[in-house]
Amino acid sequence: MDYILLILGFVLLIKGADFFVDGSSSVAKLLKVPSIVIGLTVVAFGTSMPELSVSVTAALLGNNDLAVSNVLGSNIFNLLVVLGCCAVIHPVETEASLLKKEFPFSIFITVILLLLNSDFSISKVLSGKGTFVLGRLGGALFLVLFVVFLIATVRSALAAREKQKEPKEEYEVMTPLKSGLFIVGGLAGIALGGDLVVDSASNIAEYFGLSQTFIGLTIVALGTSLPELVTSMVAAGRGENDLAVGNVVGSNIFNILLILGISSVITPIHLEITAIYDTVILIAASVIVYAAALSKRKIERKEGFLFLVVYTVFFVYILIR
Repeated sequence: MDYILLILGFVLLIKGADFFVDGSSSVAKLLKVPSIVIGLTVVAFGTSMPELSVSVTAALLGNNDLAVSNVLGSNIFNLLVVLGCCAVIHPVETEASLLKKEFPFSIFITVILLLLNSDFSISKVLSGKGTFVLGRLGGALFLVLFVVFLIATVRSALAAREKQKEPKEEYEVMTPLKSGLFIVGGLAGIALGGDLVVDSASNIAEYFGLSQTFIGLTIVALGTSLPELVTSMVAAGRGENDLAVGNVVGSNIFNILLILGISSVITPIHLEITAIYDTVILIAASVIVYAAALSKRKIERKEGFLFLVVYTVFFVYILIR
């Protein structure tokens, strides 16, 4: 039964996010908000809603390992599997501005996460002893950085938009009533789906003697990353995956700053030493992908295969540890 509830939870999360994005985008268009701003705010937030719902629900229920491992697992999956699959289908182009700003920023905030999680103590990490906590102050810092990042991104996008013609509208404009129903229904689906995923995943982990961290890094991370994976794979199949790196980097920034920020402000997140190790792995994966993207301003097929191999090694590692 838990397996059925887990699948149902993922369906509700993904469809709920779709409804939320469609409804919110329609409202934004009714209010004459530029489409580019919608893409950078409403849509980006909507695709991160599954991770947000799962992590916040887990934090409220005291399943802190699941809250953190969901974010770490999703970010590692996005970098290695989503970009890896896209590059295998078609080489992924990277924009110069992304390599100068957003990508380095994503690595920077991951390093901050590592410092906060490890209590700025290398000796504690090396010994593997002591308690590790992502507290409310760290969460507040992430939320402040998130607001700064969002403002800077929107300003940059609006400045670039003034130099170009208005793009074709991508979002359906519905009636206010229909838009409201989509938003409410989407949020309800996301909330219910998050509860089902957390509860069923926890029960499955307990039944098989698996840790919450393992479930969060694998099953839950995969499930909440499905929107990014499906969207990027479809774009790659059409040869339009030049924005894949930007989508992944933006999602990873949202996951760390917004999701862990909210989760740790609600309740301090107590971590095991494995979360510190996984954060180091996320930094390493980010640097590998960044170096590949920086080399020729594109991620080639052979590099995509390398990413998939690295993720396979990571999966085996968390399976046997």
